Amino acid sequence: MGEAIGSVLPMAVGVALSPIPIIAVILMLVTKQARVNGPMFVLGWLIGLAVIGVIVIGILGGVGSGSGDTATWALWLELVLGVLLLVVAARQFGARPHDGETAPTPPWMGAIDAFSPVKALAAGALLSGLNPKNLLLAVGGAASIAASEIPTSQQAIAYLVFALIATIGVALPVVIYFALGDRAPAILDRMKAWMGQHNAVIMTILCLIIGVKLIGQAFGGLTA
Repeated sequence: MGEAIGSVLPMAVGVALSPIPIIAVILMLVTKQARVNGPMFVLGWLIGLAVIGVIVIGILGGVGSGSGDTATWALWLELVLGVLLLVVAARQFGARPHDGETAPTPPWMGAIDAFSPVKALAAGALLSGLNPKNLLLAVGGAASIAASEIPTSQQAIAYLVFALIATIGVALPVVIYFALGDRAPAILDRMKAWMGQHNAVIMTILCLIIGVKLIGQAFGGLTA
């Protein structure tokens, strides 16, 4: 199980370092319902990742079991995911703000002030499960765990570890909010400003590194 967890750690970190969701949860923490909406967003994030894990591991967990084919389909999937991540990296690089420009924020963020706890929960689930970069990395992590030889119960534990690590990014602002009290707003505001301005660069670097890693692993395995 340790090997399975180790193989998906880079992808979990890639999901955790998601600037737009982190900015979204910070914005929720300056609203009147901050004490509820912040934790609800984090819970929704976990639910979104859990749904991906259940679907992917449920479908792929038995593919090629005991026949030696599992490694082959997993390598091909890694190759496809790696290429798609490079496409995402290229798009993010092209959309980066140039010198003197301010990075735009998604229009839906303007409605965060009016979010109910249910909407905060839904936003967390959608941003973890449907964001292209996060979806690719979560599918890749779940598929890698499903391709391992460990029992189903250990696969579930390995994916739980993946999901918890992938949640650190959006959970950190909530922890800061509750732990630091009056000092939290200034810290969160600086975090939001930095991530908003460097979102495209962060996404480009993450997708490029993980995409190349997956492609390299896939080629190495397929040509072995």
